[in-house]
Amino acid sequence: MAKITPVMRSMINANQCFIATSDKTGRPNVGPKLSTKVLDDETLMFIEATGKKTFENIIENPLVAIAVVDKERLMGFRFCGHAQVLTSGPEFEHAKQLALQVRKPLLMAVVIIKVEEIYSLNPGPMAGQRVG
Repeated sequence: MAKITPVMRSMINANQCFIATSDKTGRPNVGPKLSTKVLDDETLMFIEATGKKTFENIIENPLVAIAVVDKERLMGFRFCGHAQVLTSGPEFEHAKQLALQVRKPLLMAVVIIKVEEIYSLNPGPMAGQRVG
C-alpha cells in the first residue's frame, strides 16, 4: 500500500476532491466528493448520498482514482485503489462519524478506498510520476 503523507492529508482536507470511476464497459465518470477524508495513512473515504453514477460504477467496478489539486500552490495528487462500499459495521460507524463533520447526515453508504498507488499531478518533470 502507498502512504498518504501529512502534505497530502492537508491538501485533501482543504480542497475539493474528484472521484474517477468507470462502469463495466469502461465508460468513465468523474464526480466531486466534498466529504472525502483520510481515515489513516493508507485509506481514504467518502460518503455516498445519491446512489447515482459514481455509486453504480463502484458496485460494477471497484477500481477508482481520486484527484485533489491546490491550484494556488500548483500542486496535486492522484490516489488509485480499490473501493469498498460499507452500509453497516464498525468501519461504517467510524467513517460515518468522520463524514458527518463535513456533511449533513444524509447518506446511503460509506465508500472506503485502500490506496495502492499515488501519482503527482504537479506541473513539470514530476507530472504523472508515481510518488507512493
